[in-house]
Amino acid sequence: MWTFIHKWGSPKWFYAMSARVQPWCWAVSLLLIATGTVWGLAFAPTEVNQGQGDSFRIIYVHVPAAFLAQSVFVSMAAASLVFMVWKIKVADMAATVMAPFGAVMTFVALFSGAVWGVPTWGTWWMWDARLTSMLILLFLFLGVIALRGAFASRDSGSKAASVLAMVGVINIPIIKYSVDWWFTLHQPATFTLTSRPAMPTEMWLPLLVMVLGFYGFFIALTLMRTRNEILRREMNKRWVIDLIREAR
Repeated sequence: MWTFIHKWGSPKWFYAMSARVQPWCWAVSLLLIATGTVWGLAFAPTEVNQGQGDSFRIIYVHVPAAFLAQSVFVSMAAASLVFMVWKIKVADMAATVMAPFGAVMTFVALFSGAVWGVPTWGTWWMWDARLTSMLILLFLFLGVIALRGAFASRDSGSKAASVLAMVGVINIPIIKYSVDWWFTLHQPATFTLTSRPAMPTEMWLPLLVMVLGFYGFFIALTLMRTRNEILRREMNKRWVIDLIREAR
């Protein structure tokens, strides 16, 4: 088992094995997203209890994006830890490609939340605990990206970005529990492991499908971009040169 896991730390092995997994991830994620989109926008019932009407349907983008933004940062921090402790280059490559995607997902969550806030709260933005901590998450992603390009040495940039990612992960539980720790207008968690969702089944099932689809998209995109990063960093290695020759 450990030998199999260790092999994934080899750029050559990762490049070859991810090529087999990636198409399946793309197919499953696109199928789930398409299904969840049609199901949520066309067939889920209109929200009536809180008077939101059809405006609640933005939840099918907002919640998956918010979930994924936090998961990407945790994944990036974990990859950074692996890189700092065991010096595995593929982990640093994965952390590198995760940061821009995480920043985009955080922005999507903030923007969709702001749009949703107009009919719900009557304003685009409030310095709500959940919103503010999500904004800090966006700044952390941007900080990680900036640090990687701020040093002449790639190794120095990777180490600085890794430290920020590992320290910044403390913001994730703050985001999660902000609605419990402070007064906030933001609604509690949509999904929990300990209780049944408050939403009707015909509303939360398509949301679950969308969340799974977003995660599948993240895995597929990370594999694809990590493979590109491997080629960029290992371009002078013999196996990459042979691979380019075969492609020609």
